Amino acid sequence: MNEHIEKIKKATEPLRQQIINHKVYSAINDIDDLKVFMQYHIFAVWDFMSLLKALQNNLTCTTVPWFPKGSADTRHLINEIVVGEESDVDNLGVRKSHFELYIDAMKQCGADTSQIESFITVLKKTNDFNLAFSNSDAPLEAREFVDFTFNIISSNKDYLQSAIFTFGREDLIPGMFLSIVNDINKTFPNSISVFKYYLERHIEVDGDHHSHLALQMTSNLCDTDDEFWKEAELATIESLQKRINLWEGAYQKILEKKLLQTSISN
Repeated sequence: MNEHIEKIKKATEPLRQQIINHKVYSAINDIDDLKVFMQYHIFAVWDFMSLLKALQNNLTCTTVPWFPKGSADTRHLINEIVVGEESDVDNLGVRKSHFELYIDAMKQCGADTSQIESFITVLKKTNDFNLAFSNSDAPLEAREFVDFTFNIISSNKDYLQSAIFTFGREDLIPGMFLSIVNDINKTFPNSISVFKYYLERHIEVDGDHHSHLALQMTSNLCDTDDEFWKEAELATIESLQKRINLWEGAYQKILEKKLLQTSISN
């Protein structure tokens, strides 16, 4: 294993453990709690796709006329990941991006999709992030998460984009969360079967095969440049902290909901 990759893994392991062991998972006791979590998580799913496409734009030729661009090995790595993320299959075998699959999962269980849909609608029309966030009333933690990602995208530093894609996104769904979802699915099999499929598919494709491809891509882009690797480490640390903040926002929202329900019932 590349010594630089090992260094980043070692430096970020405490943050990764905070994410994997975050209290938000144990706070999810029923389908209503899960809905709140999904309303936060969907913003990370969406900006993951944007980060992915930024990498494809930077590492391959996406304009006409076409010319060879960069390393063919790196082009292969990013294109293979794009195919899996942008045009996978859902539980019925229908082609879907992972974002569209997640939206389907939200709708199946009755989670509110109005914030993310309003955000995307306004952003598509205006390309104004501030307006899109304001109109959608998106959670502050989601806004900060997306803002950080797009700051990295705007840097046009493909090695930083690859680093947060590789180390800040993969392998962060703990087994405990899968157990919780499986338990809820036993009670509401017709409400979260799509989400259960999404998680299983995410682990199968993203957490295994794609993570290896992403590691190789980051290694190719940083190569032997020590400064690139140092920047990559710092960006990864900040990316993971933004994820922790996002989970914290979801956790606090779930607690607020529980308190409200308790006060109403009393």
